[in-house]
Amino acid sequence: MKKDFRAELKKRPLVFDGGMGTMLQALGLKPGGSPDELNLTEPEIVQKVHAAYAEAGADIITTNTFGATRTKLTEYGLEGKLKELNIAAARNVRTGGGADIFIAGGLGPTGRFIEPVGDMTFDEAYGIFHEQALALKEGGVDLIIIETMMDIKEIKAAIIAVKEVGLPVIATMTFDASMRTVLGTTPEVFAVVADSLGVDALGANCSLGAEGIFKALSIMSSVTELPLIAQPNAGLPELKGEETIFPASPEEMAEFAPKFAAIGVRILGGCCGTTAEHIKKMGGDFKALQTEVREVKKATRLASRSGTASFGRDLPSVVIGERINPTGRKKLAAEIKAGKTTIIRKETREQTEAGADVLDVNVGVPEVDEVRAMKRAVFCVNENSTLPIVIDSSDVASLEEGLKSVDGKALVNSVSGEEKKLKTVLPLVKKYGAAVLGLTLNDAGIPKTAKERVEVAKKILDEALKLGIKKEDVVIDSLAMTISAEPKGALETLSAIELVTKELGLSTALGVSNISFGLPSRETVNSNFYAMALSAGLTSAIINPKNTAMMDAYHASMVLLAKDARAGGYINRFKDKGKVADGGVDDKLEEPKSLKDRIIRAVVDGDEEHIVSLVEEALSEGWDPLEVGNGGLILGLNEVGKLFADNTYFLPQVILSADTVKKAFARLKVELKDRKDSFLGKVIMATVEGDIHDIGKNIVCTLLENHGFEVIDLGKNVSAEKIVDTARERDVDVVGLSALMTTTVMEMDNVIKKLKAAGLQTKTIVGGAVVTKDFAERIGADEYGGEATEAVEKIKQMVKG
Repeated sequence: MKKDFRAELKKRPLVFDGGMGTMLQALGLKPGGSPDELNLTEPEIVQKVHAAYAEAGADIITTNTFGATRTKLTEYGLEGKLKELNIAAARNVRTGGGADIFIAGGLGPTGRFIEPVGDMTFDEAYGIFHEQALALKEGGVDLIIIETMMDIKEIKAAIIAVKEVGLPVIATMTFDASMRTVLGTTPEVFAVVADSLGVDALGANCSLGAEGIFKALSIMSSVTELPLIAQPNAGLPELKGEETIFPASPEEMAEFAPKFAAIGVRILGGCCGTTAEHIKKMGGDFKALQTEVREVKKATRLASRSGTASFGRDLPSVVIGERINPTGRKKLAAEIKAGKTTIIRKETREQTEAGADVLDVNVGVPEVDEVRAMKRAVFCVNENSTLPIVIDSSDVASLEEGLKSVDGKALVNSVSGEEKKLKTVLPLVKKYGAAVLGLTLNDAGIPKTAKERVEVAKKILDEALKLGIKKEDVVIDSLAMTISAEPKGALETLSAIELVTKELGLSTALGVSNISFGLPSRETVNSNFYAMALSAGLTSAIINPKNTAMMDAYHASMVLLAKDARAGGYINRFKDKGKVADGGVDDKLEEPKSLKDRIIRAVVDGDEEHIVSLVEEALSEGWDPLEVGNGGLILGLNEVGKLFADNTYFLPQVILSADTVKKAFARLKVELKDRKDSFLGKVIMATVEGDIHDIGKNIVCTLLENHGFEVIDLGKNVSAEKIVDTARERDVDVVGLSALMTTTVMEMDNVIKKLKAAGLQTKTIVGGAVVTKDFAERIGADEYGGEATEAVEKIKQMVKG
C-alpha cells in the first residue's frame, strides 16, 4: 500500500535529497546543456544521483525537472517533449530511489516576471505550472516541491496550479543575506502568503548556507505553525584555482540539525553543493531529533510584496485607508473612466504617509470595465506603497482580477450572509489565499439587534470553515448605522463588536463614517464613535487616515487601551503636530513645482502617464534634449538608486521608474537621432557561455539604456569569441558579463583573458548571484557589479575614467 506523505509528515521528521545540478555536473553534464533532457537521453546518470541520495537515507527524492516548464524547455527546443520528459523524470526517481521513497516533483521558476514587473500574466504563469504539475502527477509523483522562487506572485500562481491538480505541495523561496528576495519579499511575507494558500510545508532553499537559512526560517516560524523545510547550500561558494567549491562539510552542516528542529523544521535537505555525504550525516542526525511544537499568536495577517499587517484581539487596531474609492469623488470617478491613475497614485502615497496600515481599493464606477480598472488600480497601489490591499468590489469578476493582481495576501471586501454571496465569494477567498470581510446582513437585510448580527457572523464563519478558510482570516463588519435615522444604531453596533470579539473570537472591521450621515460637524461624531468602537474591541477600521481628528482618536485610544507600548506611536505622531493634513473630498492635487522637479518626481514616482508630456513641455521651453536627460531624467534615476540602496524602494519600483524613463528617452531619441554626443558610452552585456539565466542582466540593460548608454545586449549562453568580436567591431567602452551558475563563472575568466589577448582596452565588469568582489579581482575584472543600480553607477564612473 502506498504511503501517504501528509500522514508520514505528521509522524516523524523527513529528509529530502541534496543538490541535483552540481551532482549531474560532476557526472558529466556539459556546460550550457539541459539537465532536464538527461531524463530521456541519459537516464542512467539521473538514476545514479537518485540512488546515491536514497542510499544516504533520504525519504523524499526530487525529480530532475527544475527547468522542465514550457518556458525553460523552449530555450533548448524541447517544449514538445514536456510531458514525456516530466513522466520520465518521475520514473527515474522510482528506478533509482526504490519503492519506499516519496517522489517530489520539482518545479522551478519560469525565468520571467509576472506583470507589471515583467510581461507574463498571472493566468499565463498559472497555465505553465499547471501543465507541468499534471505531467508530473501522471508520472506518479507523491507531492510537488516549488523551489528557488524569487517572485511572490509567481509562487502564488504555482501553488494555486498545484493545488488544482490535487497533490500535496511544499513551497520554498530563496533569500539573500539581507533576508529579502531579489524583488523585496521577506521570509515573513512569504510565510503569511504560502500559509494562507494552504501549502503542506514551507521554507527556504539555495543562495545561503545553513546559518542564513536558519535565520530565514526563524522569521517564518513566528507567523506560521506549518511544518518548515530547510534546504541550505553547502556554504557560500568559493573559488579555488579555476574551480568553484562549496566549503561546508557534512559535519559542519549537521551541527545545524538541532537548531533547525528547535524552530519547527520538519523536513531537512540540501541545495547547491550538498552531496550524498552531506545528506547522510545531517539527515541521520536530524531524524533522531524531536521537532519542537510551536504555538504562533493568532492574528489576521495581510501582506504586500514586502510588508505585513497583523491585527486581532490582543494587537493594536489597524487603519484601512478609504480614499481610493470613487463614491462622492467626481474627479477620481472621471479618472477611473479615463483609464488614468494620477489620483490613485497620489492617494496611495499620501495615505501611506499619513499612517494607514492597509489600503482599500474600490473602482466601482458605472459604465466602466471594472475588471480592467481593478487590475490597473491594484498595480498602481502595489507600485507606490508597501502596504497590503483590500480588494473592494461587489463584482465577482473584479474581485478575482484584484486577487490575481495583488502582490501578497489581500482582504476581500466583502461577503455577507446572503446565500448567493457566500457561494460565489468564499470559494475565491479560499483559492487565492485571502482573508475576507463579512458584513452582518443576510437575504432579509440588516438585522436590528446586535444578537441577530452575531448570528449572521456565525453563519459566515461556519461557511468559511467548511471551505478550509482559517478562522483568523474571517473579519466581521457589524455595520455602522446612521444615528440620525437609527438613534440606538451606534449602541447596537458597539454591542455587536463586543459579542463578535468575545463569543466568536474573530477580528472585526468597521466603516466608521456612515454613523454621522445627515448630521452637522460629522468629524466630531465620527472620531468619538471611533474611539468608542476601539474600546469595544474593534481591530480594524476603514477611515480617512488624512483626517486629523480620526487619527488623533486612534492614537489616543491605542495608548489608553495599552496597545501602544510606551506610547511610542502617540509620541511620534504629536512631536510633529500640525503636519498631518485634513484630507477632504476631491482635494486639490499638489501645486506643480519647477519643471525640473516635476520631471525628477515623475521618474521617482514611476509616472508613465505624464512623463512624455513633461518632456514635450521641456523641449517646447527650449531645453536641449541632453539637458532633459542629464538634468532631469538621470537625476530622477539617481534618486531611485538611493531609495533602492536604503531599502525604501525595491526592484519593482526600480523597474517602474526605468520604464518611465524609457518612454521619455524614446521621445528624446527623435531629437537626438543625428547627434554623435547622444550616448554616454557603449556597453556590451552578455550572460557567458553555458549559462541561460538572464533576469539580472536584463535589469541592468534596462537601467543602462535609461541612463543614456548604448547597450549591445548579446543575450545568454554567449561564446567568448562572439563577445570579443563584437567588442572589437563596435569599439565598446565596457563589457558586462553575467553568470548565475557556479559551473559557469570561470567562463568569465576565459572571456577577460581573450579580451586582453586581443589587445582590446575595453573595461570589464562582472556580476551574478554567485559572483563576489574577491572573485572579480582574482580574474582581473575592472569592477564587481553587485546590485543592478550599483553596477550602473560603476559603469558610469568607468566610462568617465
